[in-house]
Amino acid sequence: MSNKLVYILLILVISGQQCLTAQTDQNKKIDTTQQKGIESYSKLISNDSLTKAGLFSVSKVDEKLYFQIPDSLFNRYMLVVTRYLSTPVGMGRFGGEKANEQTIYFEKGNNNNVFLRALQYKQDVRSKDAMLAKALAVSNENPIIESFPIKSINPLTGNIVIEVTNAFKKDNPVFSLSNKEKTDNKLSSLANDRSFIEDIKVYAINIEVKTIKTFKKSLSSVGSITLRMNTSIVLLPKVPMRKRFFDERVGYFANKYVLFSDEQQRVESKHIVQRYRLEPKEEDIEKYLRGELVEPKKQIVYYIDPATPKKWRPYLIAGINDWQIAFEAAGFKNAIIGKEWPEDDPTMSLEDARYSVVRYYSSETPNAYGPRISDPRSGEIIESHVGWYHNVMKLVQQWYMVQAGPIDPRARKMHLDDEVMGQLIRFVSSHEIGHTIGLRHNMGASIATPVEKLRDKEWVEANGHTVSIMDYARFNYVAQPEDSISPIGIYPRIGIYDKWAIKWGYGFYPNAKDEFQEEDMLLKMTTEALTNNPKLWFAGEGKDRNPLSQKEDLGDDAVLASDYGIKNLKRVVENLIDWTYEPNDAYNNLSDMHKVVVKQYRTYLYHVLKYIGNDYITKKTVDQSGAVYQGIPKEKVKKVIDYLGRQLFEAPLWMYPKEIDQLIPLKTSEQISAEQNQVLLMLLSPGMLYNLSQKSIQYDEAYTVPEFLNDLQETVWAKFNGDEKSDYYRRSLQNSYIEKMETLLVPTPGKLLTAAQRSDVVLYGREHLLELKKSVNSLIKGEKGINKSHLELILIEIEKINKTINKTI
Repeated sequence: MSNKLVYILLILVISGQQCLTAQTDQNKKIDTTQQKGIESYSKLISNDSLTKAGLFSVSKVDEKLYFQIPDSLFNRYMLVVTRYLSTPVGMGRFGGEKANEQTIYFEKGNNNNVFLRALQYKQDVRSKDAMLAKALAVSNENPIIESFPIKSINPLTGNIVIEVTNAFKKDNPVFSLSNKEKTDNKLSSLANDRSFIEDIKVYAINIEVKTIKTFKKSLSSVGSITLRMNTSIVLLPKVPMRKRFFDERVGYFANKYVLFSDEQQRVESKHIVQRYRLEPKEEDIEKYLRGELVEPKKQIVYYIDPATPKKWRPYLIAGINDWQIAFEAAGFKNAIIGKEWPEDDPTMSLEDARYSVVRYYSSETPNAYGPRISDPRSGEIIESHVGWYHNVMKLVQQWYMVQAGPIDPRARKMHLDDEVMGQLIRFVSSHEIGHTIGLRHNMGASIATPVEKLRDKEWVEANGHTVSIMDYARFNYVAQPEDSISPIGIYPRIGIYDKWAIKWGYGFYPNAKDEFQEEDMLLKMTTEALTNNPKLWFAGEGKDRNPLSQKEDLGDDAVLASDYGIKNLKRVVENLIDWTYEPNDAYNNLSDMHKVVVKQYRTYLYHVLKYIGNDYITKKTVDQSGAVYQGIPKEKVKKVIDYLGRQLFEAPLWMYPKEIDQLIPLKTSEQISAEQNQVLLMLLSPGMLYNLSQKSIQYDEAYTVPEFLNDLQETVWAKFNGDEKSDYYRRSLQNSYIEKMETLLVPTPGKLLTAAQRSDVVLYGREHLLELKKSVNSLIKGEKGINKSHLELILIEIEKINKTINKTI
């Protein structure tokens, strides 16, 4: 035998002895722990027990549930998403909707326990600052949600075995409803005797647990409600996706955290945008960097809920696929796709958090929404369940009739043709998918389109009526019948802003060494892009005082767009009886659609009103030229007052014609007077007048309070036109005007003065009242009857106010 062979045999013998010794040591360890209450694995998990292997093995013994956790999965982050499977009628929540979301991890605790902790990702440190990371760690103790005694250890795998039955069966804050969800639905304690684990499925990176939970509910007729729920436990990537930091000039949803660094002199609040992980395949990176379109390593896939009516599925899929052109701007082809749910695949579940699904809810709620589930460490979107409520079709039908009826004959009926409804569903699908891939509303997108271009057939059909489908710019209500614009110029579509936003969020930049270098690069890129093309502007959700960012508006001129809109509304009202006709209908259609007309009129009205007393706001960095805050030009605001005079203070009786009033109760007097009074209350409020006074100090050539009051007076105190109905509303409006002036000028006894009442606004108001007295004296000449009596009483009221003011001085 050669020396070499002897040496090999010796090594094998020694190795075998070492393996045997290691196994013996492990057995000794198990025996030792058994003395501390840990059972023999073979006794706890018998051979006839049901054990499923996957993320980690799950064993069911009688009615008890055990997790067998490998050492490699301790301290690994997992996303837990609990969704409703079925709910009681009237709860307002539906199967497929999210009930809870947590990021958790299992940790080896003391005294033979396993801790379940919730990750609180609120602070972080730059990776290079190791000592600072240690300091931060001691001030970020994640809460222990539950402690599980170690029941046994699998001798073959070394996996630690814990019993999790009560964690799922009872009201655990991770695997059940969130506290907010229980509070919102007025649920109290869990009825343990009526709550069960129904089923469990185990997959490679996730575990799905179905439960039935019964909660006590005092307002329920039977004192409780029962819910079927599904909890997904999904393993998050060991190495998080690179963060991309939020820039408020591009509209993405984002997670906030506080960043610490050795380089800082103050902490920074950072926001991580929510986006899918989209990367080129390794072999395609060079092509991508050369500017060639490549397919991503992992495609974004949305499945259609099989409960969805078959005829609508192609349109929902089309709405998803519409985003492919936007992802091409980021360098990826076929990046996103919609698919039918594979009904014959038993390994797939709609509730499985690995799959993104457009869920169908058989609900009367007229809505749809697009949420996201993301990794809190990186913003990586893990999945999304778009909510499509059946009755969203009612909403889009109403919008389409009222906004597009005059220019599209197909909109002139209550039950739209399938192709028309399908295209409307497609638009809703595209909008909601935009949210699920990370995009927020951009309510300023519509301002990028000049109003007159909305009437230009060739232009609007080529470019669309807004630069973003993420705006609430429903349909082209500006276009007039004579413009002959086809549906392609009426519907919203993916626009240039959407393409830019996807390029910003999903572009792949491997040459940036980390997220901070990438941030610097993107900041410069954004500044350059917005400088070259202001139409790429992101204006937010339309919730601030910026009139350039509004829901439901169109074009760059609210007054002109609203005038066109009202021209079309008048056409709708003239035809509403015919368009809402259906056999055997008891005028319910007419009543519903008339309410939609009134709401649309109010929408136009408040688009215009937002220009009074506010500012233009354009978010910028210091590297961009121009002001962030700008005053609204005086002439534009004066046009607003003129609009109010024509479209509101001259009572909009066209909206309440006799033909309709004979068929449904319109309450014309109440509605018109209430609208006029509400707007006047806003315009003559101390706060509005004070705001205008401050703007006149802040900005050159601003609209002053005296100018504003003078213009308002001319619209409200116009001559009576001799029409009995119109004059009635004019008198009511003028009475209201005097009441508002009295509120401004006469302090309420015992109450502190407002800022306006302590400012020059009161002086302007007193001067205005004197001018108004002169105007009324002029108007009264030539009047007779009730109009003359009305003006005489107005003069008396003005005199009373003046006397009261003089007494308080």
